[in-house]
Amino acid sequence: MERVVVGMSGGVDSSVAAYLLKEQGYDVIGITMQIWQEEDSCAVEENGGCCGLSAVEDARRVAAALDIPYYVMNFKKEFRESVIDYFTEEYLRGRTPNPCIACNRYVKWEALLHRSLAVGADYIATGHYARVEKLDNGRYALRRCVSASKDQTYALYSLTQEQLKRTLMPAGEYTKSQIRAIAREKGLPVADKPDSQDICFVPDGDYAAFIEDTVWKTAGKKLPDGNFVTPDGRVLGRHKGIIHYTVGQRKGLGLALGHPVFVLEIRPETNEVVIGTYEESLTHTVRAKHLSFMAAEDLPEPRRVYAKIRYNHKGAWCMAEKTGPDEIVCHFEEPLRAVTPGQALVLYDGEYVLGGGTIV
Repeated sequence: MERVVVGMSGGVDSSVAAYLLKEQGYDVIGITMQIWQEEDSCAVEENGGCCGLSAVEDARRVAAALDIPYYVMNFKKEFRESVIDYFTEEYLRGRTPNPCIACNRYVKWEALLHRSLAVGADYIATGHYARVEKLDNGRYALRRCVSASKDQTYALYSLTQEQLKRTLMPAGEYTKSQIRAIAREKGLPVADKPDSQDICFVPDGDYAAFIEDTVWKTAGKKLPDGNFVTPDGRVLGRHKGIIHYTVGQRKGLGLALGHPVFVLEIRPETNEVVIGTYEESLTHTVRAKHLSFMAAEDLPEPRRVYAKIRYNHKGAWCMAEKTGPDEIVCHFEEPLRAVTPGQALVLYDGEYVLGGGTIV
């Protein structure tokens, strides 16, 4: 019997994934990854989400209902280094990171897979809405889930071939309503538990305050305010610190210029936030580095593909071209707004993830 370690977040998706895999005949072990940083149990409980003690208790109850072994494993160090530190450093560099992508690649897969294989598992599994398939060319790739509105392939584009080979994602074959129906039918105690929405380690959504607090604790300094400027350098006013802004932002700028304005660029080297009009915020060209290929081994020649520039972007057609050993440039057929450095550019070949990289 093949053994699979299921990452159980205490939510309905991973709970049903564990149930489905047990029904398919796997030897299922449930694992919750302890990634929260606080030692104070009250603070941890208050955070909730996939980082809180409530997640452990919910996952434990589900494991008991399914009659599968269940453990909590400590991944605090990996999460701190690969997610929290990365998140903070990227904002300080004027970029807008996607911490879930980093967590998926380096914690939920790299670290969990390594430990799971060490205890004799054949696979790891999660409740993500995506499907893993082996293609005719011998490569493994993610395929969009059956429900377009829940598809999570964007945040998983950087998984390696070895990780995909060892991954099961049974929830990808179902819609969210079907997953909840299965949970209710089987009496799982999390059948109606709401989905978590926020960044798990910033549960109140105030990421700027989190970064300021982190910088103060580690370096003992406050982050400086600076100038709002036009693209040609004309000063428009003062901003409260570059970490409070992201490219494409319109609200919360505190500028009364008589017409809508948007953040065009963040310049950490001069501590400036560049402001411009809607028209100035549009572009046809997106450049990305730190490439990861999935359905294909590379991009040897220009190719028309469908691409997404952020998680909730519906996607658009572009001509993708590799312009260096670790760089691609995409020329989109329609102009895009708020192309944000630090976010992922993910390319699709039909329903399959072709590859992607980090927008620069």
